[in-house]
Amino acid sequence: MAELSLVRIAAFIGVGGSLLAVAVPAFVRGLSASKLTEALEGLHGISAAAVSKAETHRHEESFPPSVGRTPEQVPRGVAALDPPGTWDHLTWRALDFKVDRSHAFSFQFDSAMDPVSLTARFSATAHGDLDGDGQTSTFQVQGERRPGEPARVLPGMLINREYE
Repeated sequence: MAELSLVRIAAFIGVGGSLLAVAVPAFVRGLSASKLTEALEGLHGISAAAVSKAETHRHEESFPPSVGRTPEQVPRGVAALDPPGTWDHLTWRALDFKVDRSHAFSFQFDSAMDPVSLTARFSATAHGDLDGDGQTSTFQVQGERRPGEPARVLPGMLINREYE
C-alpha cells in the first residue's frame, strides 16, 4: 500500500510540475502585457487627439508644441501618483491628456514642421522602467499632416526594450 501512495504522490508532483511549467510563463506574459497596456492606451489617446485637433487648425499649426517627459522622472519599478499641476502644460491640455491615477510611464510629445516638404509631424512617446533597474523601455507612435491632406497616424510603432 505504501508503494501506491508513493506512486500517487509522484504522479501528483509530475502533473503539478507540468501545470506550473505551462502556467507560470503564461502568467508572467500576461502580467507584462497588462503593464504595457498603460503605454499603449496612452499613446493611442495622444495620437488620436493630435490627429483630431489638427483638422481644426491651419496647416502651419497642425499639432501643439513639443513638451518633454511628463512626469520628468520616469517612475522606477512602482506606479506613481503625480502631484497636482503635473499635466497642466498647454500641450497636454490641447490634447486633453492627463494621467490622474497611479502610473508607471512618462509621456512625451514632440512636433515639428519640415521646412522643405512643409509636412507637419509629431511623435508621442511613452517611457517606462517597470523593473526599476534604471533602464527604460520606449514606445513611440508618429503622425503627420502633409499640405492639402488630412492628418494621420503613421502605421507601426517603434519599440525599444519592450520588457526592459
